[in-house]
Amino acid sequence: MDERDNREADRVEEQTTPRTPIIYEIVRRNGNDEMERPAVSLWWSGIAAGLSLSFSLLAQALLRERLPDAPWRELVAALGYPIGFLMVVLARQQLFTENTITVVLPVMAEPTRRNFGRAARLWAIVLAANLAGTFASALFCSFTPVLPEGTREHMLAISSASMHYGPLEMGLRAVTAGYLMAALVWMMPAAGNMQFHVVAAMTYVIGAGGFAHIVAGSAEAFLLLFAGRLGVGELLSGFALPALAGNIVGGTALFAMISYAQVMKEMEGS
Repeated sequence: MDERDNREADRVEEQTTPRTPIIYEIVRRNGNDEMERPAVSLWWSGIAAGLSLSFSLLAQALLRERLPDAPWRELVAALGYPIGFLMVVLARQQLFTENTITVVLPVMAEPTRRNFGRAARLWAIVLAANLAGTFASALFCSFTPVLPEGTREHMLAISSASMHYGPLEMGLRAVTAGYLMAALVWMMPAAGNMQFHVVAAMTYVIGAGGFAHIVAGSAEAFLLLFAGRLGVGELLSGFALPALAGNIVGGTALFAMISYAQVMKEMEGS
């Protein structure tokens, strides 16, 4: 009877969602581990993430090209947006917007000069690598015959629609995307074998809502730049800087701080 009770207790434990402090500790340790990785590893993982995320735009364009011109077309085409994120997250590649929460939690737990330096180092390397990856992808799509002209035009149409917001609205939309990406990271430890669905659902909302993501959006911005439809100044002031600031605010100033606040007292007592 005792053995049966133990088996049932183990089964209940397996099926129970981890407590909030446990989720916090998993994310914090992951962030600490990432900050310890060599710079060259972070760089190439970030490059891979930028290249992978470019497939979100391609997948949307392929769907859009084959759908009728109807009011619901953009909602269905947005199903392609999670493709790049699934590649990045499930392959454990370095993505800047994931790191707005993972590396911030160790800094909040121990706000030392060393931790601030490690976090800044990781952010700088990963962001630069992500943008280098999307830049290379946009070059490849723009100046090689890899894509039919119709598909490229749909990629440009999707990109143009993403860039027509003013800097303030772009920044606020980026706050939402940053919050959703941080929520995705927070949910992963409890997702188990549902990680695919969690990533797909959360990133679909970003794509369908037109919320600004600094890395995915940079693939669109670079494509417009090479097509002569967006200037460098407009790319920086109208998209890159507002999107970057918004993603950081949404992922760090909002979600990460709230996540830390809800477990702060429990962690002090442990």
